[in-house]
This record gives sequence, C-alpha cells and structure tokens, in this order.
Amino acid sequence: MRLRFIVFTLCLAHLLSDACLASDQKREAEFADGINKTLAMGKAVWLESEGKKFLGLYTQTEKAAGKGAVIILHDMGGHPNQQQLIYGLRVFLPEHNWTTLALQMPLRETGAGQEDYYTLFPEAAARLQAGISYAKSNGAENIVVVGYGLGGLMGAYALSEHAQDIKALVTISLPVPKSENKAAQTLEFINKIKMPMLDIYGAVDVADVTDSARERRLAGKENAAYRQIKINDEGHAYLHDEGLLVKRIYSWLGVTVGAAPVTVSSPEAAPAPAAQ
Repeated sequence: MRLRFIVFTLCLAHLLSDACLASDQKREAEFADGINKTLAMGKAVWLESEGKKFLGLYTQTEKAAGKGAVIILHDMGGHPNQQQLIYGLRVFLPEHNWTTLALQMPLRETGAGQEDYYTLFPEAAARLQAGISYAKSNGAENIVVVGYGLGGLMGAYALSEHAQDIKALVTISLPVPKSENKAAQTLEFINKIKMPMLDIYGAVDVADVTDSARERRLAGKENAAYRQIKINDEGHAYLHDEGLLVKRIYSWLGVTVGAAPVTVSSPEAAPAPAAQ
C-alpha cells in the first residue's frame, strides 16, 4: 500500500512522468522467464514497440492455408499464457484453423487497481499494432482481436481510433468502469467501432460487466454486426468452461469473417498446460 501511495504521489508531482506511463518491466521479465521454462505449445517471439521488447506467444495451425490470425490480449495483471482462459484460446483456436498470437500487455506493479492501468492504454495500443505487423509479416490476411477483461477494453480503445487491418473484435467480460478517464470510456468505444464485434460475458461475471450488459447493447445498436452473448453459470474466470467459449468464438468468426473454420480435433485432445 505504501509503495502504491509513493508511486501515485510521484505521478501527480511530475504530471504523469515517463515512469508512471510505462509498463513494469521487472514483472514482465518474471512472467517471460516462467513461461519460457514451461512452454509446451507454440513459440515465444520477441516483438518491439516504442523501443521496448515484449513477449508474444505464436501458435500456428496445422494447415498450410489457415483462416487467419487471432491476436489475444489478456486481462489485468496477466500474461500471454495465463490459465485457464488465455491458454485455452491460444492453444485451441489453432485446432480450428486460426493461428494465434497472444501478447504480453503492459503491467502495473503487483496490487495495482484497474484505474492504475489507464495511463498504460497508449502503450497497449502500440503493442497491438506491433502484433498486427507481426501477423501480417507471417502472411495473415484475416486478423482478429480477442481481448479478455481489461485486455478487451484495451483492444476497444485502440480499435475505436485505428481499426485498419482488423476484421473483427471479440471481447470477453468487457468492463464498463465508472470513470471519467478518456481511456476507460467503453460505451463510447463501442459506439465508434463499426467492424463486426462479439461481446461475450458470464451470467455471474463481475458487476461492471453484468450490470452494463444492456448499456453495451445500446452502444452497439448502430452496428449491424454487433452481437452479445451471455454464457449461463459462468463467472469472470470461466472455470466451468469445457470448450464452449472457444466454440462460440470460432463459430462466429467463421460466419462473420467469411471463412468457415475447419475442426481438427476436440479441445479435450490438447495437452494439459504445465503449472505456472
């Protein structure tokens, strides 16, 4: 708590200095070290944005001609191999012919709250652009963004301003914070997004997700390609999910992006992840 107070005071004193606007590189390095020691599927790639390197996990399809690439953005304080949801997305979507690129998004210090992350959104947008460039350099034509929790808000923030090269946006448990910060205006972002958008949430998700479901639908009403799905009996962690979430996503992408995905095997056939 004392550390957070000191950091906050320094930010006010220096009007959001560079230290307050940048990701916690030490935490990122710790995550990367743990992932590299246990990575069993996909490969680690180092991308660069704004002069800094960050980790991505690239998992290819078994088909020579894939349907495209899905860029995956994790939730607040997480990493690109986070269990169970992020790991499941990056590993199972390739079985349905979508290459995945899970990115390490910017981090605050341990214990930081959601509001502490808003100054990192420009850095998040730059990392997303680096991910898009990497996917394109590897031949991806249909590129989709899937963001979970705060990662979904980061994706919506970025794509509401610069949506070129992206075919669709999928958000999972997208929050609508009660904040005046311009980086946290979820409903405005949805209203500005004109690409296909799938808004998924759990019936017993966190309050700023479930309580705002109707507001999100209203914000997306001018977008004919906006769709919202509620998954019954699921909370924010999707602990009971047995492949339904991935199925919902690849089925929707097959119709929306225009390429019917090919099923190679069931999610149960994938190897279990190593403990993180």
